[in-house]
Amino acid sequence: MIRTTGLGVEIDGARILSDVTVALDQPRIAVIGANGSGKSTFARTLNGLVPPSEGTVEVQGIDVAREARRARDAVGFLFTNPDAQILMPTPAEDLALSFRAARVPRAQIPDRVSAAFERFGLAGHADQPAYSLSGGQKQLLALAAVLVRAPRVLVADEPTTLLDLGNARRMADLLINGDDAGEQPEQVVVVTHDLELAARCDVALRFADGRLDEIGEPRDVIARYRAEFA
Repeated sequence: MIRTTGLGVEIDGARILSDVTVALDQPRIAVIGANGSGKSTFARTLNGLVPPSEGTVEVQGIDVAREARRARDAVGFLFTNPDAQILMPTPAEDLALSFRAARVPRAQIPDRVSAAFERFGLAGHADQPAYSLSGGQKQLLALAAVLVRAPRVLVADEPTTLLDLGNARRMADLLINGDDAGEQPEQVVVVTHDLELAARCDVALRFADGRLDEIGEPRDVIARYRAEFA
């Protein structure tokens, strides 16, 4: 369950979010809206990247502001640009770092890394320089590094924006359906301009001018959003 009550965010004197109150128990949640609407800021409050100026944020029973460490363990975050979260020189080293953070015994890590590469279609790329991966491969690596830590909630901020059509579809499938092993967090929150991806979710939130403007069945919310720009 994700729950916010009277959530507001002000940054450097600018009001970004105002009075967002919502309770979400759906497995797949789309967050849509125009640039500057507040949707990405809302997503960043869910794991404490952006602290609330007022109100509360609770994720899986964790008060994010009061229990920041537990929140970071429970909520994984996937950024638009994977270069922001690939930290090590090679993909194998990067995944190994995530497994160590998840407290996996050191002796088990090589086998777990190999299995993860197979699951995410990255076999054969383990030891090449991370910078030489394609954009799609980098985003898959970033997603793998988040998911191997077994978060209860995954927040993905515009995860298909920098991808070509094929990789965007693969990423969308992973976010909605899980990987080949069927493993997936309890909830996935996708901030996206990809309205086809949003339509595959269980519920859609639409932000406008820093407020939660609408929540409902994705196709209905999307249809009204499209109509405004017709």
